[in-house]
Amino acid sequence: MNSYNVKKIAGPADIAADWDSADWKNAEIIKINNFRPEGSAHRPEVECRLQHDGKGFYGLFQVKDKYIRCVATEHNSSVCRDSCVEFFVEPPGGQGYLNFEFNCGGTMLLYYVKDCTRTDKGFKEYAPVTESEAAAVRIFHTMPKVVEPEITEAKTWRLGFYIPFALFESKIEGLKTASGQTWRGNFYKCADKTSHPHWASWNPVSVLNFHLPECYGNIVLG
Repeated sequence: MNSYNVKKIAGPADIAADWDSADWKNAEIIKINNFRPEGSAHRPEVECRLQHDGKGFYGLFQVKDKYIRCVATEHNSSVCRDSCVEFFVEPPGGQGYLNFEFNCGGTMLLYYVKDCTRTDKGFKEYAPVTESEAAAVRIFHTMPKVVEPEITEAKTWRLGFYIPFALFESKIEGLKTASGQTWRGNFYKCADKTSHPHWASWNPVSVLNFHLPECYGNIVLG
């Protein structure tokens, strides 16, 4: 199982800053390089950095990619079909996780999932996070909101995000976020409906399914 130490910073990080900028260069790098065999031969180089300031997570993905496509523009639309990066995270307490899914154009899907057992309606117990609740999440993206037709040449893109801990505390009863806590989660890259679909994760998943909390790694808050 992978483990990642989230460094605590004195103040906000600029989610629009360059990958190796002063805001980000001291954060450990997460490599999202466990590709599922069901995908195409395309293997983008995907990395992420994560920090916190006691008030929320600051994250920055960098993707060296090809075959980039992005058409979902509505909140909670199927962004996983586009060129997409994802952060699934479960706070302490065993009350479920939130799945932050971002296409390269900055559109997000976000659910609070308490029981990820699959049903004909999705999951056994979950609740979509509304657009008004999700407005607390800040997103930066270097790609246009829509990329169509697909870009087939090599291109590097970034997506940054800020997630306030208050969003987790509004869903997880009794949660008080603090340094020293161990959360659990995973980081992903997918592109289900591009010409070269692929599925990659930080911590390996046992089957082609990102909703597997048993496959999460440890995320330790500094």
